[in-house]
Amino acid sequence: MNPSIAKLSDIAQKEDRLIIGLMSGTSLDGLDIALCKIKGNGTSTQLDLLQFDTMEYQPAFRQWIRQVFAKRSIDQQILCGLNPYIAQVHADLIIKALKKWSIQPQSIDAIASHGQTVFHAPQSLTGDISLPNSTLQLGDGDHIAVKTGIICISDFRQKHLAAGGEGAPLAAYGDYLLFSSANENRILLNIGGISNFTFLPKTDSSLKAYATDLGPGNTMMNQFMEMKFNLEMDKDAEIAKKGKLHNGLLQELENNHFLTLGFPKTTGPELFNLEYLNMAISKSGLNDLSPEDIMATLNSFSAQTMINGIRKATDGIDDFRIYVSGGGLHNPLLMEQLRQGFPSQVTSFNDLGLNPDAKEACLFAVLANETLSGDPYSVSRIQDSPAVCMGKISLPY
Repeated sequence: MNPSIAKLSDIAQKEDRLIIGLMSGTSLDGLDIALCKIKGNGTSTQLDLLQFDTMEYQPAFRQWIRQVFAKRSIDQQILCGLNPYIAQVHADLIIKALKKWSIQPQSIDAIASHGQTVFHAPQSLTGDISLPNSTLQLGDGDHIAVKTGIICISDFRQKHLAAGGEGAPLAAYGDYLLFSSANENRILLNIGGISNFTFLPKTDSSLKAYATDLGPGNTMMNQFMEMKFNLEMDKDAEIAKKGKLHNGLLQELENNHFLTLGFPKTTGPELFNLEYLNMAISKSGLNDLSPEDIMATLNSFSAQTMINGIRKATDGIDDFRIYVSGGGLHNPLLMEQLRQGFPSQVTSFNDLGLNPDAKEACLFAVLANETLSGDPYSVSRIQDSPAVCMGKISLPY
């Protein structure tokens, strides 16, 4: 027997596993690395976050990704080369993190790598039914496994597509296993490049859990900041706070069919981008707005999209709580508007006992744990999501 296969079998039968979860989102700020100790599987899963760090990307690395990110016309040679290059960079960052934590690679059971999304194309977004639902994440699992010497589980979204899903959002799986409650209905709101939430009804409810994208989180703000100010983000909403909301532009931004669709649904920067912003500016005849006013309006657009979506999801439900994670949690203007929309329900994911910045990386560690030792039936109560274990397994030798 291949020794890697034997090791894989041993890992699957262990009482608990050490799994490194990786997440690199559409914001392109860096790689989230979460070292998780996971015991059990399914609804009995217990997760202990042992270490967490966000390893910042170098500007030159971001520029490589931006050459293909959410673009229909690209250089195929760059796309091809980025698949191993991203994996090599991620592997180097994992090794760097393990050295920082004084942990030997051989003590790690598996790496759960989400990869870097460069294009998301479900039929519901493209309107093209000639090709099946598709999504593409770069960062080859074999390269990560070989360079780190650790079994790597990656490319999670392809099984979701193959089983009839849209490849996103996947948060419902880990959220359902870890954070379902008998005492309250929960909205687990993640504000990354795209905003999304998982709705978790009380465990005795007849309602089903589901995850859905809402619309823009940080992506349009970040893209505008990079173009206009050569900055990665509007830190502490400093630029947006200097501007004024323009209702005419906000109305044009909100005038999109996707925002009227029911849940669950999925989207990405392929829709919500600078082209979308420029079209809204042109239609509203507001070509003389200051960059500060545009940022203030984009901030409100993201906030209002989330508020409207959560109100739709909780219509008729009085007792619910909103737990926020993701980069948007650190945007004070965005959070202020969310709290105005829900004065008593908004809180940080910290209240559930998990670092909100580490949440997505941890959720992929949970998905890898299910691939190793779980049962697809455990997630059968998630609405419109195939009951599958996801991820391709790459062996280091």
